[in-house]
Amino acid sequence: MARPRKFDEERAVDAALEAFWTAGYEATSTQDLCEATGLGRSSIYNTFHSKRDLFRRTLALYMERRTGELNELLDSELTAREKVRAIFERVVEEEAEHGRGCFFVNTAVELADRDAEVAGELERDYRRRLESLTAAIDAGRRGGDIDPAKDARALAHFVIATVSGIRVSARAGAGRDVLESVARTALAAI
Repeated sequence: MARPRKFDEERAVDAALEAFWTAGYEATSTQDLCEATGLGRSSIYNTFHSKRDLFRRTLALYMERRTGELNELLDSELTAREKVRAIFERVVEEEAEHGRGCFFVNTAVELADRDAEVAGELERDYRRRLESLTAAIDAGRRGGDIDPAKDARALAHFVIATVSGIRVSARAGAGRDVLESVARTALAAI
């Protein structure tokens, strides 16, 4: 008879997410995961089967949270322009405070070209965010907040690319003033 688990699986996934986010997939060892989660190797492998499976679970959790936060903002009563400004402000604040980039972006850079399943998960999440942003921007075009001559889908891609660029720039050492300048410039282009 198997022994019952004596740990909170969700807390372990959260702790593993922090470890992977800090160092990346390849640089995070099983020992690092043991230290981060407080679990032994056997508990990690019995519960999550492999480092890769645990990583994919952390990525799914991260994307669910972040896409949920984005959708909550996009469903708010703010105008489309205010929503985009809030997205940029949130990203600048996070990067100025932590400077570790986005787990999604970091994963895309590290693994997307080598792991088709992870690439597929990233692509699905990108599409969800793209659709939500496109709808918000299109509503802004119809409401007069965004230039109706501009393509809503192209602007949504632009917002996502700008967010990613801000995060990568922060990791490369760009300071808050530079990140804010990028955000202001991007908002002006919208």
